[in-house]
Amino acid sequence: MTAASVLFVCLGNICRSPLAEAALRAEAAKTGVDMTVDSAGTGDWHVGHPPDRRAQAVALRHGIDIGGYRGRQVEPADFQRFTHIFALDADNLKNLCHIRPPDGTADLRLLMDMVPGREGTGVVDPYYGDDAGFDLTWDDVTRAARAIVAGL
Repeated sequence: MTAASVLFVCLGNICRSPLAEAALRAEAAKTGVDMTVDSAGTGDWHVGHPPDRRAQAVALRHGIDIGGYRGRQVEPADFQRFTHIFALDADNLKNLCHIRPPDGTADLRLLMDMVPGREGTGVVDPYYGDDAGFDLTWDDVTRAARAIVAGL
């Protein structure tokens, strides 16, 4: 059986999706689950940039250094490269549906669909808010990471 491979996708790949990547990497390591994890954005304006300083700070508070992560844009080949692609909100899910090639095999869904009681909801983008929004994002993506590992 092929190990699971997961891609998280938000708008710019500097806040929510790198935090989701970090949370799932940590949960997989903690539980001994072998999987490939990455993140990307539907937009291209942060390609090559590190995560937002506030995202880095919240990850560091949880013992994870994401300073080496770099933003990238999702590409059609990702739908073959990954077994699962999780959008962080409905707008990005819609964009991913347009990007998805006809032969794309990845299971595509909203991230919070993995968390009972949160189906159909998105992870709120903390970019324009204060630091507390990043803590809420971390809580959401951590709950989702636990659910992904338990479900796979």
